[in-house]
Amino acid sequence: MAERVVESSVDEVPEIPEILEKVILYSLDRAKAKVVAGETLVPFTSLAVKETLFMESHPADDEEACFNLARHTVEHARGAQAYAFTYDGYVEMDDGAHDVIIAEGGQPGEDKAFAVGLLYTQGEDGAPVFEDEPVYIGPAPNFMVALRAPGEYDEDEIDEKYREDNEDFEREDVSEPAAEDAEE
Repeated sequence: MAERVVESSVDEVPEIPEILEKVILYSLDRAKAKVVAGETLVPFTSLAVKETLFMESHPADDEEACFNLARHTVEHARGAQAYAFTYDGYVEMDDGAHDVIIAEGGQPGEDKAFAVGLLYTQGEDGAPVFEDEPVYIGPAPNFMVALRAPGEYDEDEIDEKYREDNEDFEREDVSEPAAEDAEE
């Protein structure tokens, strides 16, 4: 997904809502684990619906098709609290291009989403070496801009695939903080 462009002239990092930050950070960690394991990082979306995180891969022949698949999945996710669209790419900085895993995330009804990245380089042995902390890249288009807030949907309005067991998704429980969060 190297051709996706998120413009940035960041002077200040905005405050990211807690649930959205959790979804973005979880998505970055999951993507990092795949890259470290030597697996191909297929772009994916993570959707927080109640206490569950639904993850769906978006393989496609080109960047635009992948972006469109992800947007289509997220823009119709009635009842979702937040999403992240995660992919491997690069960012242009003053000293050149840098490899980065990017998670673009947003919430229903908000005008903008946030792009956050985890920079990495290739070590001498060819293995990826990641920076310790994610960096704010800039604002991104919000795939959920046309949705209402989750509490504004009746239970029967929430998409059926997010209410019942559906084997098309990987799921994670997000009701409890991650172990490293609980220790802080």
